[in-house]
Amino acid sequence: MSGAGLALALLLAGCAASTARLPEDTAADVQRDAAAVLDALHAAASRADGESYFALFAPDAVFLGTDATERWSIEEFRAYAQPYFSRGQGWTYVPTERHVVAAPGGQVAWFDERLASDKYGEVRGSGVLLRGAAGWRIAQYNLALPVPNELAADLVARIRTR
Repeated sequence: MSGAGLALALLLAGCAASTARLPEDTAADVQRDAAAVLDALHAAASRADGESYFALFAPDAVFLGTDATERWSIEEFRAYAQPYFSRGQGWTYVPTERHVVAAPGGQVAWFDERLASDKYGEVRGSGVLLRGAAGWRIAQYNLALPVPNELAADLVARIRTR
C-alpha cells in the first residue's frame, strides 16, 4: 500500500471510530426509554423542578412555544422559565396519547403526544430526541395548540386583525 493509501485508510478508520454508535435498541426499548424522558419532563415541569427539567434537553436544544414568536434556544427558554420555577410555579401537561418512532440505528427518535392541560385544554407536543453517552435528550420540543378545522378560518381572521 502506498503512503497515500495508508494515510487514507488510517483517516477512514479514525472517522469510523469517532462515529461508533451505541448498541442498537429494539423499537420497544426506544419507545419505553423515550417515553420515560418525556414523562420525566412533564413531571419536573409540574413540580417546578427547573434543574431536572432542563437536564433532559440536549445542550443545543430548541423549544418552540405556542406563540409564533416563541423559538427559543434552551438557554433562552431556561431564562424565561426559571423565574416561574424559582417561585414554585410550574405547568402541568398530562399525556393522553403518545407515538414514538426510532430512526434506523436507534440513535434518533421523533415523537408526538396529545396532552391535557387545565389552562389550555388539549395541546400537542412533538419533537426529536437524540441518544448519546448521557442517554436520551430532547433536541427539539414543539408545543402546539391544535385548532379544530371548523374553527380555523375564524381564528386566522382574528389573528390577522391584531
